[in-house]
Amino acid sequence: MSAFPAAEGWSAWPAPAKLNLTLQIVGRRADGYHLLQTAFRLLEWGDTVYLRLREDGEVRRVGESVPGVAEADDLVVRAAMLLKKEANIGQGVDIAVEKCIPAGGGFGGGSSDAATVLVALDRLWGCDLGSDRLASLGLRLGADVPVFVRGENAWAEGVGEILAPLALPTAWYLLVDPGVHVPTAVLFASQDLTRDAAPAKISDFVSGSLLGNAFEPVVRRREPAIEAVFQALSHIGTPRLTGSGGGCFVEFADWTSAEVALASLPAGLHAWVVEGAARSPLLDALAQVRGTEKNA
Repeated sequence: MSAFPAAEGWSAWPAPAKLNLTLQIVGRRADGYHLLQTAFRLLEWGDTVYLRLREDGEVRRVGESVPGVAEADDLVVRAAMLLKKEANIGQGVDIAVEKCIPAGGGFGGGSSDAATVLVALDRLWGCDLGSDRLASLGLRLGADVPVFVRGENAWAEGVGEILAPLALPTAWYLLVDPGVHVPTAVLFASQDLTRDAAPAKISDFVSGSLLGNAFEPVVRRREPAIEAVFQALSHIGTPRLTGSGGGCFVEFADWTSAEVALASLPAGLHAWVVEGAARSPLLDALAQVRGTEKNA
């Protein structure tokens, strides 16, 4: 039984994880932000965000979505407050997050949770801002939030906000969380980081000639636990790093191959298999709500 039942006014919304199938840095803006090129793959696995509307205008977090993060600093609370101000909404909301996505792994958990709050509350509060305005709001919370708002696999440029839909084949992924939280600021400051890669095109990624991650060599040299995971995964496929976190993955064309590979890994690794999504499960949840309302 859910701790946040519908009978008590709660609604449940998926917040899917993501992978960066490739990531390179091609320059830096005048304000210091790095310019990226990356391919986002959404997954059929992630957190669940629970929302319950309030009539007193308060935005409150129930429990801790990320241990140690103050309520006012939590991205889900900030997302709700930002939307409330932007749309001039008088209602409030209780927010709870059931976490499955490891923090700091590069799987996009915090960004996805925030995007789900924006998209779901836009519906529940009747804001009807549209995906463009919601994505713009999301960018103020984090560079990865817009792709979760739009809910499509995408080729991303700029700081991650310039998105082009990307058709990806069916795939399964063996994920490993080494349990290492890699500070993003430290990685960006590393002298070993390649910041001036030649700009690529989507066709370079589609052809398979662009599959690296600029952070991988830095992280592997810095973190022995992640290097050990790469060594273990190299026996079953081509391991890759996602985002600027510690999460690693290997791609497979089918579930059976991924499960066989999982079974062959050394004991003690935190590893599991998930399916790549054709589009965000959040969009499917929205469509289901619209269908229910239409038939009511």
